[in-house]
Amino acid sequence: MMNYIWLAMVILAVVLGGINGKIENVTKSAVDSAGSSVTIAIGLIGMMALWLGIVKIAEDAGLMSLLAKAIAPVMKRLFPDVPAGHPAMASMTMNIAANMLGLSNAATPLGLKAMEDLETLNAHPGVATNAMCTFLTINTAGLQLIPATMISIMASAGSKEPTAIIGTTIAATCAALIVGITAVKILERLPIFSIERRQRKAS
Repeated sequence: MMNYIWLAMVILAVVLGGINGKIENVTKSAVDSAGSSVTIAIGLIGMMALWLGIVKIAEDAGLMSLLAKAIAPVMKRLFPDVPAGHPAMASMTMNIAANMLGLSNAATPLGLKAMEDLETLNAHPGVATNAMCTFLTINTAGLQLIPATMISIMASAGSKEPTAIIGTTIAATCAALIVGITAVKILERLPIFSIERRQRKAS
């Protein structure tokens, strides 16, 4: 789907550029942007290597496990339908802990594994459960204590204070998390979203 969206945007830019007589500007912008992307990517490699190294040290020092244990009581309240000893709970806890530390490379496979584990508890395969929606909301909010990727991008782009966004990032992602969880918990209580109710109506 994203490929089609990007293709449509490129075609639209070329068509509008041609209509307005600015096709040369479109071409120049494309070439300049391609060069800038390479420059940013090269700078990003070094910064990402540094931050991933720091996070890896924190992981080996037990910070990941400590963070996972700290949020375990909250996880039980957020996911009452998931048994405490179920593999899905462990996968979700580690995924959220990895995201909070900015370890996105490790968080992605853990998130996919968590969804697979949650599917084993799904009484209606193919239909998202309350736990799945809640977990997806938490991932979308993207609460981060260390926004390593954004810091790396800003540093590679020449920012003098790339770490200045840490406070605002924590505030913004906390607000998104609170709003998201509130919304999902309210919506899951509405009868219209109950698959059991729909099935009873259909029968």
